[in-house]
Amino acid sequence: MITEYKNKFLKYYEENETKLDVIVFVAGFLFDIATMSDIDDIFSIVQQIVYLGIIFSVIYFEILFRLFKWKPGPSISRVWEYRTLVLHFFLGSLLSLYSLFYIKSASVLNSLIFLGMMLLVLCANELPGVKKSNISIKTGMFGVCLFSFFSILFPLILGFVGWTPLLLAIAATGSVFYGMYRLLFKKIPDHYSLTKIVLAPAGSVIGLFLVFYVMGWIPPIPLSVVEHGIYHNIDRQDGNYLLSSERPWWRFWQSGDQHFIARPGDKVFYYAQIYSPTRFQDQIFIQWSQKNSKGNWVAADKIPLQVVGGRKMGFRGFAFKANYQPGEWRVHVLTSHGQEITRISFEIESSAETEPRVFNIEKK
Repeated sequence: MITEYKNKFLKYYEENETKLDVIVFVAGFLFDIATMSDIDDIFSIVQQIVYLGIIFSVIYFEILFRLFKWKPGPSISRVWEYRTLVLHFFLGSLLSLYSLFYIKSASVLNSLIFLGMMLLVLCANELPGVKKSNISIKTGMFGVCLFSFFSILFPLILGFVGWTPLLLAIAATGSVFYGMYRLLFKKIPDHYSLTKIVLAPAGSVIGLFLVFYVMGWIPPIPLSVVEHGIYHNIDRQDGNYLLSSERPWWRFWQSGDQHFIARPGDKVFYYAQIYSPTRFQDQIFIQWSQKNSKGNWVAADKIPLQVVGGRKMGFRGFAFKANYQPGEWRVHVLTSHGQEITRISFEIESSAETEPRVFNIEKK
């Protein structure tokens, strides 16, 4: 009876493989969004390590199997026939998780190419052609997961982002792949084949991530902006931030006074709520820029802000600008190494009105 149901399931899966893969992929991605834990959650980190260990083991034995240096025994052979499903399930889970972390931390416009690459790899993992492809492609996907894990882990450990965590992530990723190479070389003393299967995909992934980092396209995980906006005034009272704005109710898509009506003596306030993990402490910068008459953005003030992690809803901070001209403005939130965490655009319009104003007050 069990064998009959198994055969029916396999037949149905073969006939509807692409359709089922798409359904499972979408359902899994939505499930990951709903159940995603904090980036510094210990259980999640341990789970990622277990998943990476499983992927490492499957790829290791798959290489030995394809080069006729290992054959599964009777007890393992029943499980071994499902190795492709197992491998791509765990690859998909990790790629989905890291894609969500990157999306959460990204200034989308600045990181569009990198996010596109991550989503492309995530979708490619679900394609039947990729599942049946040569092992080097799967090794490359494993490299993306491994590097993403270390690029998150080291900032969590060190408490800051920048070149040091990145170089440690590169070294750790390279060490894992070199360890795989050495283990395989003991059984397969073929430097050319192992370089093609293991070292080349790993080197390509590391090189690509390094280029993206230099270009400023990799989101500065684990920092992410929960919310931000432009306001007429910000007061601190009883541990809360009181944000004053004139935004009418129908401009619900805006964050505060993105259409800022400025009277003489007004200051422009920028407020940000930035998520950072426990024990995280780093400096960021609030960069003000204005578009000139030629249509170019000209940098103005650059204000440092010390971010301290540990608050569940995110670190709260603000900066203000007293000297400004009417026109189009932007605020960029940058790491100390110039990576963009987020940005917001707004317009300043001068007004000579003197009537009393009624502000909307938001408590944060």
